[in-house]
Amino acid sequence: MGLPVHWRADYAGWLVDRYRQGHGGHVVTLNAEMAMQADQNPALRQVILNAELVIPDGAGVVLYFRTKGQRIERAPGIELAATVLKRLSPSETVFMYGGVPGVADRAGIYWQRQLAGLQVVGTQHGYLGPEDQPEFLQRLEQLQPSVILVGMGVPRQELWIHEHRHLCPNSIWIGVGGSFDIWAGVKSRAPQWMCDNHLEWLYRLYKEPWRWRRMLALPHFALRSLTYSAR
Repeated sequence: MGLPVHWRADYAGWLVDRYRQGHGGHVVTLNAEMAMQADQNPALRQVILNAELVIPDGAGVVLYFRTKGQRIERAPGIELAATVLKRLSPSETVFMYGGVPGVADRAGIYWQRQLAGLQVVGTQHGYLGPEDQPEFLQRLEQLQPSVILVGMGVPRQELWIHEHRHLCPNSIWIGVGGSFDIWAGVKSRAPQWMCDNHLEWLYRLYKEPWRWRRMLALPHFALRSLTYSAR
């Protein structure tokens, strides 16, 4: 569908090495739903095209490549973000932005308990009013975190990162969707066997039946990706 997908054996290692060489980057975690949104949203499409790293987050993307004879592995954004945090040195820092009030705070506490010495230099919920944004953005610019995790959902988080990444040009920016909810214990992730068999979407549908409309993107993606021709 004209979108890039980058395949590497070690995404986290590449990102951390890039950061330590003085280069930032925007990571997009591409799945079928995002691809379909990008097909209709030129702004989102351009953000994906400009991202330094686009990983195959969704089962639909992985299965598409397998129909083309290319066996790549799924790389869930939540796992990439976790691996990046584990690779940080004691002098490197992380900031978490997004979610309802309290969730990013709890996600930060979770990771500080998991990784002794991890520097979470700030958290901020995603429900700031327009009048509060300037102060928050100034704070973020002053901190210059090594890693900035943004959990605001697609396409809002991708567009927000694109608009504001100039504030911290050397940072690693990753859109992590609902990862904060899982780290904070608000929601649970699918059992490992479902993740391993590309059935995480089914578990999410079971837990959140209201998602059924969003899941319609999967068959639409299959048809669109197989019939797409560059315009």
